Amino acid sequence: MTRATTVRAVLAAAVLLVSVLITLTMSPRLGLDLQGGTRMVLQAEDSATAKADRESTDRTLEVLRRRIDSLGVSEPTLTRSGEDRIIVELPDVQDPRKAAEVIGRTAQLSFHAVRGPGPGTEQEKGKAAGLTLPDEEGRPLALGPARLTGAGVKDAGASFDAQQGAGWTVALDFHKGAGRDWTRLTGEAACHPAQDERRRVAIVLDDRVISSPQVAPSIGCNVGLPSGSTQITGSFGADEARDLALLIKGGALPLPVEIVEQRTVGPTLGAAAIDASARAALIGAAATALFITFVYRLFGALAAVALAAYGVISYAALVALGVTLTLPGLAGFVLAIGMAVDANVLVFERAREEYAERTGRSLRSAMTAGFRNAWSAVADSNVTTLIAAGLLFFLGSGPVKGFGVTLAIGVLASMFSALVIARALTEIASRSRFVGDYRGVNGIARPGRVRTWLARRDPQLFRSPRRWLLISTALIAVAVLGIVVRGVNLGVEFTGGRLVEYSTSRPVDVQTARTVLAGAGFGDAEVTTAGAGDLSVRTGDLDNHEEHALRAALTEEGGHTTKVRDELIGPSLGDELRRNALIALAVAVLVQLAYLAVRFRWTFALASVAALVHDVILLVGAFAWLGRTVDGIFLAALLTVIGYSVNDSVVVFDRVRELWAKARRESVTTTANRAVLQTVPRTVNTGMGALFILAALAVLGGDSLEDFALALLIGICVGTYSSVLTAVPVALTLEKRAKIPPPARKRASGRTSGAGAKRRDPLDNGARV
Repeated sequence: MTRATTVRAVLAAAVLLVSVLITLTMSPRLGLDLQGGTRMVLQAEDSATAKADRESTDRTLEVLRRRIDSLGVSEPTLTRSGEDRIIVELPDVQDPRKAAEVIGRTAQLSFHAVRGPGPGTEQEKGKAAGLTLPDEEGRPLALGPARLTGAGVKDAGASFDAQQGAGWTVALDFHKGAGRDWTRLTGEAACHPAQDERRRVAIVLDDRVISSPQVAPSIGCNVGLPSGSTQITGSFGADEARDLALLIKGGALPLPVEIVEQRTVGPTLGAAAIDASARAALIGAAATALFITFVYRLFGALAAVALAAYGVISYAALVALGVTLTLPGLAGFVLAIGMAVDANVLVFERAREEYAERTGRSLRSAMTAGFRNAWSAVADSNVTTLIAAGLLFFLGSGPVKGFGVTLAIGVLASMFSALVIARALTEIASRSRFVGDYRGVNGIARPGRVRTWLARRDPQLFRSPRRWLLISTALIAVAVLGIVVRGVNLGVEFTGGRLVEYSTSRPVDVQTARTVLAGAGFGDAEVTTAGAGDLSVRTGDLDNHEEHALRAALTEEGGHTTKVRDELIGPSLGDELRRNALIALAVAVLVQLAYLAVRFRWTFALASVAALVHDVILLVGAFAWLGRTVDGIFLAALLTVIGYSVNDSVVVFDRVRELWAKARRESVTTTANRAVLQTVPRTVNTGMGALFILAALAVLGGDSLEDFALALLIGICVGTYSSVLTAVPVALTLEKRAKIPPPARKRASGRTSGAGAKRRDPLDNGARV
């Protein structure tokens, strides 16, 4: 073995060993959509005393953290997003009503002196100064300004007073300074005669008098309660007393907050998604491995081994980096398995060309040339996919970010598996005389069937480029017609509203459910089936109490009703997400255009972007005709299709550039036709690997991944078509008008110079072991 091969083998073994150890000793961090629970996005708003900036939002977050810790939720997660948003994740919380009530209330607690009975008539109310609120019995009380607030409360706890017969009470302990204020307040109230309204102290929570006790007759004037502690008494039930103590102990929120997004996923749905994705990954990966082994024989089998290693490495990287694995992220991990064979296919096809073009060439030198010549296309195609992953992370929201991270890790791991692990295995195998002598074994020494058929037929695809452009224009017209006629079915993520899926113990048809909900006051609810007999209910603005009433109405008809999934998006957030989606698409197009313009001729870059836009319109149009939902998961699929489309175009134009530089006097049309015919085997074989995975996801992934897999299936098919029959005709049309000189031929590097110079492997110094 050469030293370079030895280095690759040792590096591959070390990385694999570490990956296996991580896989066996660490567990993945699952998102709420996989383990079940509730995710809320809270929007902090300006108040009369504070502005919703980074500092005040951080203080609000800490108060919320104390409240949630008191709820007893296991491993809650609270993070600030931007300047004024807080993301709250509550594992295993299936009914968010209680949590929303506790964490969303501002809990502005204040203590007031009572000035006397409140005004009774409207005229008296207009003349009255200060605050007037009804007491526990509904009688108006005129209150003085707040003397101390909940910030002065040190601790609070609920207890049942059986001896005094007061029922449930809330005991308060004040901080030292607040205790003195409490003593002065009760001392002033004690200066008024017994039964006088002014001898009372009003305790107000969120503009409601929750208790207004009389100061005991034993307390002297200006003496007050010396203990610095008190009890709030009232007509409390056990739950009310505990909630009140929790709110007071947690403290007042520095800022009021509004729930702009809320998602709840049942644990059974998450477990089913994991099982379905695992089955799809195993079946899809097995089909891909069998396919690549059938096409490339022994070297295909070695690539399948590298593919298995890729799965272990990428999974270990996700676990080691602490990436939260969401449902789209899990789908991205499965999808990347199918896309990981791309680099191997590029190398094997180039090696086949090298072996066929130069008679007497050894298998080892053909493989070395294949890796060397495929490097440019491998690098460019993976960079475009990384750009798409970066856009998903920076411009996406929620689970879409997880998909971007997973896709990026998958791309990097696939390059390592192809350029290090697969290369080490194939270099070792290519040195075997048995492998080199038997062409039917190695899979490289014989051209593939697709390549042979194309070489024999030699079709002139671009004799009339306008023909293909007319076909693409017609397809775009059909897609636009679907968007105009059928409309785009935007999900609640982009429109705002609430979407809830229920599972009932007794079957309930859609029409019956609509009738039941209309009778319960939810006449605007849209009811559809959600697979496996579940019901999907979509409404406009619906709070948690109304959702509870809606579920109760379904329970009367369908028996025990379980909430499977719940998504609530505020209208302002829906507008923002819809705007961000359009920005993400525009940025994706511009960034890809900029990268391609730097790496290629501007004509090639513009043609690739034209094919990209073609794919986006066709995919959106297909979903419009099919009536499928366009949501954040669809956006993730769309941006992935953008990366995949540019990936294919890059491979084609990289070959056009290479061939045109070698034959500068040849027409660009002839060169492009030859380049396309040479890259078709790679396009077909790579596409098949991804299609196996996506078909498995579509069939086995369940309802949660069906639309995602369908979008990618359509996108890959359309992208494969457009990279050849849209991008190339556009480039040829632009080239005829631009009249730019052909690309310059690259100088060969190595020990010798000239046309037949041999380029050396930078890691190969010629040493032998």
